[in-house]
Amino acid sequence: MNGVSMSSPPASAVVIDGVSKTYRPRDSQSLKVALKSVSLDVPKGAMFALLGPNGAGKSTLINIMAGLVNKSAGRVTIWGYDIDVDPRQARRAIGVVPQELNLDPFFTPRETLDVQAGYYGIPKAERRTDEILETVGLADKAHAHARTLSGGMRRRLLIAKAMVHNPQILVLDEPTAGVDVELRQHLWRTIHELNALGRTIVLTTHYLEEAQENCSTVAILRQGEVVAYESREGLLSRLKDKVVVVRFAEAFAQVPENLAPFMPEIAAPDTMAFRVNREDGGIPALLDALPGAGLKIRDISTVEPDLEEVFLRLTRDDAAPTPPERPRVVTI
Repeated sequence: MNGVSMSSPPASAVVIDGVSKTYRPRDSQSLKVALKSVSLDVPKGAMFALLGPNGAGKSTLINIMAGLVNKSAGRVTIWGYDIDVDPRQARRAIGVVPQELNLDPFFTPRETLDVQAGYYGIPKAERRTDEILETVGLADKAHAHARTLSGGMRRRLLIAKAMVHNPQILVLDEPTAGVDVELRQHLWRTIHELNALGRTIVLTTHYLEEAQENCSTVAILRQGEVVAYESREGLLSRLKDKVVVVRFAEAFAQVPENLAPFMPEIAAPDTMAFRVNREDGGIPALLDALPGAGLKIRDISTVEPDLEEVFLRLTRDDAAPTPPERPRVVTI
C-alpha cells in the first residue's frame, strides 16, 4: 500500500502521551533520563516547532516517533496508529528528514528515490518519482549524481526521500543548517507548498526566527521535559516587556537625571534603549518624561519581544522546571 489511508482522518497528526525514555550509558551503572513524561498533540495540517537546547531530548523524541528508538513508558500514535500496536502503518504515516546529508554520492536523485521506494515495497507502477522531484524543484537534476548537487539541493533531495511513501507527516530536523540565505528561502517555499498540500510539518531548528515566522504551534523541551506548549502568539504574550529605542538629534554626555529611573541602555552616543513593561503604564510614563530631558528627539522606535527571548528565559539553568498546563485547544 502506497501511503496511509483511513476511513476518517484523525483529529491530531501525532499524539504523545506521557512518554519517557531512560537508558544506561556505556561504562556507567547509573541510568540517564532523556525524556520525562512528555505529552504533546500535533494538530493535523499544522506547522509545528519542536524546540530545545542541545541535549533537551528532541532527537530522542523524533526517533521514538519514527520507530527507531524504543520508549520506556507512555503512548504514541502517528496519524491515529499506535506505534506499538500498528508499527508498520505508523511508520508509513511519517517521513523523517535528518540533519545529516546521508546520501549516496554516486546515485542520481532518480536512483535515490527508486531505492527508497524499494525499501517500502512500492511497485514501480505506483512510484511518484517524477512528481516528487518536480515538487522539490529537482526535476532538472534527476540524472545528476548526488555528489554534484549543491548543499541546498541535497537537502531538498532528503525531503524528496522522506516523501517517497507518501507520508502524512514530515519531520524536518534542522532542514536549513549550513544553507545560504537564498537556498534557505527556496527550502521554506518548498516546505510551505508541502504544508499547503496537506502535509503536517514537525520542525526542529536552532534558527528560532524561522520557527517564529513559519510555525503556528510551538513546544519547547528542557532537560527532557516540556516547559512550553502553546500557540506562537501565546508564547510571545508571556513577555510583558517592550524595548523603546530613542535616537536624539545630538550625542549626550550623560543620561539626563529624569530618565535615569528608566535605566536606559546606551546603544550609541546619541541613542538610548529603554525596557518598559507594556501593562503597567511604562510606555506612557517614558513618553511623558522624554520632553523634560532637554534633548531633541530625532526618532523613536519599538522592538517587539521575539521567540528567542522566550526560549532563553524558559531554557536557562535557573528556569522553573514545572511544565505548563497542557492546553485543551491550540488555535492554528
